[in-house]
Amino acid sequence: MNWEENIRRVVPYVPGEQPKDRNIIKLNTNECPYPPAPGVRKRAEAFDYGRLRLYPDTEAGDLAEALCQYYHIRKEQLFIGVGSDDVLAMAFLTFFHSGRPILFPDITYSFYDVWAELFHIPYEQKKLDGDFRIVKEDYMGENGGIVLPNPNAPTGILESVEVIEEIVAGNQGSIVIVDEAYVDFGGESCRKLIDRYENLLVVQTFSKSRSMAGLRVGFAMGGEKLIRYLKDVKFSFNSYTMNMLSIELGVEAVKDEDYFRNTVQKIITTRERVKKELAELGFTFPDSKGNFIFASHKDIPAKHIFEELKKRGIYVRYWEKPRIDNYLRITVGTDEEMDAFIRHLRSIMKKEPA
Repeated sequence: MNWEENIRRVVPYVPGEQPKDRNIIKLNTNECPYPPAPGVRKRAEAFDYGRLRLYPDTEAGDLAEALCQYYHIRKEQLFIGVGSDDVLAMAFLTFFHSGRPILFPDITYSFYDVWAELFHIPYEQKKLDGDFRIVKEDYMGENGGIVLPNPNAPTGILESVEVIEEIVAGNQGSIVIVDEAYVDFGGESCRKLIDRYENLLVVQTFSKSRSMAGLRVGFAMGGEKLIRYLKDVKFSFNSYTMNMLSIELGVEAVKDEDYFRNTVQKIITTRERVKKELAELGFTFPDSKGNFIFASHKDIPAKHIFEELKKRGIYVRYWEKPRIDNYLRITVGTDEEMDAFIRHLRSIMKKEPA
């Protein structure tokens, strides 16, 4: 027998490129263009690195307390993980065990189907409508669980809390996960529903609006029973998932609300300005409520624009997939970065050097 016959084989998630050249304009992975709150740097400089010989707090207690105060929830309603990817993977492993297919959109975060394949979870991808919106009726039948990104990625479209609540209320025999990675950029969180529905899990991250993608901090909010089941799986997998530095710097990020709000507003303001400039250039796009724009041009193929931008040191995201192969996902950078992006875009459209 060949040993390879017994290997679990999956097609892994492919993240956006992370080029080492720091002179490029990186608009392809939805990172925040601004640094974390000033208190994060101060705490990092004061951190006693001798403590790294010790194990971190398995419950991430200080960070949990800060998050509970900020979101007005109890510790029993909070789960902390290594970025929202870790939280979501744990949720897939914990909750989707019925043998019935789980449901999520056909155009969405491309890690969902990877986790389903990895954990042998059957799944169905429900087609978004012509405007890239969720068809809520598609999520009302028998299922083994539901995953709803809100706002969705890569489209940026936000569904109302009322629409999400209808789906949660109509599926009380299964777990509904709402992935709110981008909710701070213009959406209303569904966390206010967790006291009302014990089958709802709301997942958020520090990677986008709190500028801490490099430290990997994510969390989920839900009913006490859901969170207890999640923790049981986590502590059966690895008790020490959250490192000491991420815990302490995460606390500082939560404490500085003014900086957080100002950073988010800067990105929103830039996003809305760039939408107008893209429209003037003939691009169309859904009304994004994320920190990115999902844009298409009727005359110039997205792949051509993607390749030409890359030659000029500007990275955006492109997928050669059905229904979205003429779209680019453009992360909102600083005003200076977006000015350069628009300038190069104009030159590409005119077939001129920038």
